Amino acid sequence: MQVFVTGGTGTIGTAVVAELLAHDHTVLGLARSDASARRLEQAGAETVRGSITDLDVLQDGAARSDGVISLAFDHADPTALEAGIAEENAALTALGQALVGSDRPLVAVSGTPWIAGRLSTEADPLPTEGPVAGRARTVTALLALADRGVRSSAVRLPRTVHDEGKGGFAGLLTDAARRTGVAGHPGDGTQRWPAVHARDAAVLFRLALESAPAGTSWHAVADEGDPVRDIAAVIGRRLGLPVEQVPEDTFGPFGPIFAADQPASSEYTRTTLGWNPTHPSLLSDLELLEP
Repeated sequence: MQVFVTGGTGTIGTAVVAELLAHDHTVLGLARSDASARRLEQAGAETVRGSITDLDVLQDGAARSDGVISLAFDHADPTALEAGIAEENAALTALGQALVGSDRPLVAVSGTPWIAGRLSTEADPLPTEGPVAGRARTVTALLALADRGVRSSAVRLPRTVHDEGKGGFAGLLTDAARRTGVAGHPGDGTQRWPAVHARDAAVLFRLALESAPAGTSWHAVADEGDPVRDIAAVIGRRLGLPVEQVPEDTFGPFGPIFAADQPASSEYTRTTLGWNPTHPSLLSDLELLEP
C-alpha cells in the first residue's frame, strides 16, 4: 500500500520509512525542508512539502494514500511542550477527518502509561493529568474514530527509543551530561524506564498499519525497565563524567516524567501481533556513545 508518513526523517521515522519500503510498501513523506526532502528521496520515498501545521497538505496526503503513520512532533524546544501538543492534536484531527468512512489505517504515536507498583500493559488507560495529558486526550480521540470508519491504532512508545546510543530520554540525559559536565539523574535513580531500539519500533508500526484492529493500542517495549542510575552510569563512563543525583528541575518540564517509575510490558503485543524485538538493548546501545 502507499503510506503517508509524517516525521519520516527523525530517529523513529527514518527506521519506519526503511521498514515500509523493505516490505513492498511505497511511502509518501511529509518534508518541511529541502534537507528533509532529500533524505526521504534518497531513502526511496516520494515527498510532499509542508509541515504538520499545514492541515490542507496533511489531508491531501492522507487522501492520496492507503494508510497513514503519523510520527511528527516538535521536540526541538522542551519549553514549548504545550505548543507541540496543540500542533499534534490539530494534525491528527485533520488526518482523521480525511479518513472518516474509508476503513483505512491511521497509526499514531503514544506513550506507555505509568502505573503505581507494576508494569503497565496495553489495557491500561493513558494519564489524564500531568505534562503530557494533552497527548493522551489526542490519541484517545483518535482511537474513537474506530466508530467512524477509521482503522485507527496507537503504538505506545517507551520514554527512550534509541539507535546507536542516541534518541529518547536517554538521549536527553546524554545531551544534558555533555552540557553540564555531569551525568545526572533525578531522584535516587531507582526509577525504571522502558526502552526500544528504533528499528524494532519500526517493525511494530508496520504490523499495526497492516493488521491492527480499529481502536487498539500496542506497546513497543523491548526493555521493560532499566534503572535510570544504570543508564546514567553508562553515559558517565562513556563520556568520562561523574554520575550524580541532580534536581528534577534540571530537566525543565520533563523533570517530573524523568523522576517517575514507569516500567511497561509488551507481552500482549508480542503474542497478538507477532512482534519480536531483536536489536540491541538500551544499555548495550549506549556503549556506542562517543566520548
